[in-house]
Amino acid sequence: MLPNLTPDVALAEKLFDELRSATFDGVGITRAAYGEGERKAHAIVRAAAEAVGLETRADPVGNLLMTLPGSDRAAKRVLLGSHLDSVQSGGNYDGAAGVLTGLAAVAGMKRAGFVPARDVTVVAVRAEEAGSWFPISYPGSRGALGLLQPAELQVKRQDSGRTLADHMREDGFDPSFVENGGKTFSAADTAAFLELHIEQGPVLDVEGIPVGIITGIPGSRRLRAARVLGEYNHSGATPRKYRRDAAAALAELAHRVDERWMELEAQGHVLVCTFCVMGTTAEAGFTKIAGEAQFQLDVRSVNPHSVDALMETLYDIVPGIEARRGVRFELGRETASRAAPMDAGIQAGLKRAAEQLGIQHKVMASGGGHDAAAFVQAGIPAGMLFVRNQNGSHNPNEAMLMEDFAAACAVATRWAAEAAQ
Repeated sequence: MLPNLTPDVALAEKLFDELRSATFDGVGITRAAYGEGERKAHAIVRAAAEAVGLETRADPVGNLLMTLPGSDRAAKRVLLGSHLDSVQSGGNYDGAAGVLTGLAAVAGMKRAGFVPARDVTVVAVRAEEAGSWFPISYPGSRGALGLLQPAELQVKRQDSGRTLADHMREDGFDPSFVENGGKTFSAADTAAFLELHIEQGPVLDVEGIPVGIITGIPGSRRLRAARVLGEYNHSGATPRKYRRDAAAALAELAHRVDERWMELEAQGHVLVCTFCVMGTTAEAGFTKIAGEAQFQLDVRSVNPHSVDALMETLYDIVPGIEARRGVRFELGRETASRAAPMDAGIQAGLKRAAEQLGIQHKVMASGGGHDAAAFVQAGIPAGMLFVRNQNGSHNPNEAMLMEDFAAACAVATRWAAEAAQ
């Protein structure tokens, strides 16, 4: 029988305020991956964990581990956490909410005198937002899981021009841990990982539901450097039949892909498709027919067949647009990521906890990528909770309500106590 455990939400609220004060950039929150803001955030959280009485240490790539010891120190541990870095001028809750949920949970356990049967470790993962700073995904969690490749240490941060390895060393960490195949976490020593995150879309807010239980993290297929090549010409002197208009060709592609997306949704597919960048080049101008247009495309779904169905449409329609409009598409190298299903047992445990606590919840897929995907790739059972969030994410206006956070914390705490028995 579990004791009545109450997470220390007041501690989390205090830490949210400290993080905001320390990393506000005048517009939003900036905590650059392996940079000053992330460093400050880790110091704030580590000091709070030590004040609670947790064991703290940083692993060789900089992930912060804050542990409530269990009665059997050799048993597989339970992990709670997320990241503390942010995009440039982002919000205060993206990532940090997951770390502070973990601290609130274990602080509540400690206050109640609850000794888990196994270690419960809160982890503040480095550099989840690396895509905004380095051109790779999840270097902190993948570095801890033995999944980061040594060659990836040489990628350069986009603002500093210095390598990931350089930034690790600057913060006192050891990139040779990656080169030597080191692991902080593995399926042999970790029973489960739970990550709480604000929802980065509007679903929970629109539907009036505070908590989401996540079924999976989507995989993707992406075109990062695609372009359409036509011919620059005079906008007034060139009849339509003689034009090779790259902008019009790209607009047609976007329209037809969007129509196919609607068809797939009507057939029951759940996916998203975004032309993240669409535009002509600097050579374009008023009175010119565009001779070149560039675009980036991001297609995501938990179901890889849904992604494939849309991308196949794109590749099928490109030759017809080329022939009809006299242009040439150069789609470039495609990149992809695998979908990461959340563990069914963890999903069931979270649902049970929410029902026992009387907390309204929705079972849903994630739209974005998260560190939990790396844990799944490493063979560690993983789960996720979403908290309702107003005004989206990756912007200064994130507006998570503390009562929603408290509800999600309560679910996470109850699940963690049960998982740690």
